Amino acid sequence: MNKNKVYLTQTDTTVGFLSSDDKKLNSTKQRPTSQKMLQIVDSFKTLKKQLRIPKRFRKLIRNSNKTTFIYPNGNSYRVVNQNSSHHSFIKKFGLMYSTSANITKTKFDENYAIQSSDIIVEDQLGFYESTPSKIIKLSKTNIYKLR
Repeated sequence: MNKNKVYLTQTDTTVGFLSSDDKKLNSTKQRPTSQKMLQIVDSFKTLKKQLRIPKRFRKLIRNSNKTTFIYPNGNSYRVVNQNSSHHSFIKKFGLMYSTSANITKTKFDENYAIQSSDIIVEDQLGFYESTPSKIIKLSKTNIYKLR
């Protein structure tokens, strides 16, 4: 497994591009490099290595499912549920950048996604769009629901 490749895979929420190189994902999606990117992790242990979770929100984060949290430092993370079929793939890397498999502000196009990725990871279910993750922004004291 090469961390610098762009993988096309069915994530726990929708079809997505995954890579350890955020600049490569931004160029694939044709979006500005200044825009922050979601990082997905395989466990809370890995998440705790990346940042300090505000004590007030630890229980909320641990009990959430298919939810992206934007932390006070501006970075966003989503923990992949261990029951998800996507978990076995992400566990091999621990942490990866993730984004939907489409050009910015357009709908999913399977042909574009296949041509833009280096490696295609597909299971027996194939690719399908499902509901995107909820997005919650955390400050030191407040919660803001963005989606």
